[in-house]
Amino acid sequence: MSEAWRYGGNQIKLWRTEAGKSREELAEEAGYAAEYVKSMEQGRRRPTLHLLRVADSMFGASGKLAAAADYMKPEPFPKRSEEYMEAEADAFGINWYEPLFIPGLLQTEPYMRVLMQESYPPPDEETVEERVRARLARQATMVRRTGNMYSFIVYEAALRTKTGGPDVMRQQLHHMLELSTLRHVGVQVLPMGRISGVALSGPLILLETPEHQLWAWCDGQETSAAYSDPDKVSAIAQAHGMIRLNALGAAESAGSIKQVAEEL
Repeated sequence: MSEAWRYGGNQIKLWRTEAGKSREELAEEAGYAAEYVKSMEQGRRRPTLHLLRVADSMFGASGKLAAAADYMKPEPFPKRSEEYMEAEADAFGINWYEPLFIPGLLQTEPYMRVLMQESYPPPDEETVEERVRARLARQATMVRRTGNMYSFIVYEAALRTKTGGPDVMRQQLHHMLELSTLRHVGVQVLPMGRISGVALSGPLILLETPEHQLWAWCDGQETSAAYSDPDKVSAIAQAHGMIRLNALGAAESAGSIKQVAEEL
């Protein structure tokens, strides 16, 4: 629970009480459920900009409550991902393997929205918007950085998830094909059934730092870990190498992606 959330929620409650209004009245005015407002007042959820503005107007706070939004902005990504985001921004090269999702740097806006909205605990819309903007900015940076190499290997199962429905997934697959035409971006498909043990163990990312050191990044459902120890990085790099050996070439991969798109 963020201290800023608790303070902001408490301020809403204090102004509401001073104005002689009930939580139910505030919830109705904001279009929220009373329990949702209660969670924000108690700091268990981040008070949304919408609620702060409604409360500000309703209680005559003259901008004092709305101003608190600047101190409670959502992080574009969870804290556990911040170290990776910083490393990615400086990396000279990225080798990324994903077994179940399309890699973030290749995602379309509709696809990423579905993933973010269906995460748990479910984020509010403002948080989703912040995260979408941040991820699109990372993708735009990749497109611009033509001197860097970006290599992606995607397990075939990730192409067939139908995330968001056939239309969203079809658009996503065509977007991958478009990005794969960039000379500094490579996209390969690992067919289902090949080296299942390594392929299903989770995503792997290898980053080359500006000092030409190799970092490895492994992401799990609740934990993420960055490795710089040479022995650990070597083991992860070898696993990635096995995956690449069994992946289709660029042309075959493009054909595989097109085929899946046509089947949707």
